[in-house]
Amino acid sequence: MSKQQYSLAHLTALALPPPELVYTAATAGYDFVSIRSIHMGLPHEPNYDLAKNKQMLADTKQALNETGLGLLDIELAKVADGIDPAVYEPAFAVAAELGGRHVLSSIWTNDRQFAREGFAKICELAKPYGLTVELEFVPIAAVSNLKQAVDVLRDTGCENAGLLIDAHHFHRSQDKIEDLEGLPREWFHYFHLCDAGKQIPNNREELTRIMREERLYVGEGGISLQDIVKRLPNMPYSLEIPHIQRAKEIGYESYARQCLDSAKAYFDKCLKNQLHLGY
Repeated sequence: MSKQQYSLAHLTALALPPPELVYTAATAGYDFVSIRSIHMGLPHEPNYDLAKNKQMLADTKQALNETGLGLLDIELAKVADGIDPAVYEPAFAVAAELGGRHVLSSIWTNDRQFAREGFAKICELAKPYGLTVELEFVPIAAVSNLKQAVDVLRDTGCENAGLLIDAHHFHRSQDKIEDLEGLPREWFHYFHLCDAGKQIPNNREELTRIMREERLYVGEGGISLQDIVKRLPNMPYSLEIPHIQRAKEIGYESYARQCLDSAKAYFDKCLKNQLHLGY
């Protein structure tokens, strides 16, 4: 069995600029980082637009070279009303320059035709840079569940399109684990790993707050993580486990290490249980 690889997702430590994120991930023992280099325009989020911030780009490149970490993906290329996908191309060029592999995308428009055209255009723009575009369904977005995401991928048929499963979103959208079976294996390139409470919030505000600020260590919550990953191919796990209070209390380096340790401990325990049961 090949060694499981892990990436530190930027949302887990969004306060850290990309160069610092890289060094933190390396110290904590990760294999990759995932950088939020496309600014969402949200007032409470820092702007890490590496295509415009040349010094930060140079520092990020140096950090990757010094640590030997890889850039797994960049985010977030949203399909949304009023956004021309062409604005993302500079970020794609930077991702390729840094050795990135994937671009995370999600759909936030209810215009079905525009959604498909926009996603296909993002795939087209990313292809010359050797990047795949991973469609993530998000419970608060227009494409909010597995079926809707699969429909987009089948309708557009882009060669470099993929499907990103986020454990939190999969659980909150109440998708069935069995629905992962039979999907094209080539769609899967990495997986967003985290945990969350079994009870699903009944309002959008609380759902959003937990999604961005209070996810749980792997194995700490109520998501059937083992059942999900058993139905997915072997691929890197990007640990997207934002928990603002915990990170403040122990610092981002310790928190990133705790996230990684929880994932490794969870899967070690799963493996031991399988061996004990004779699987």
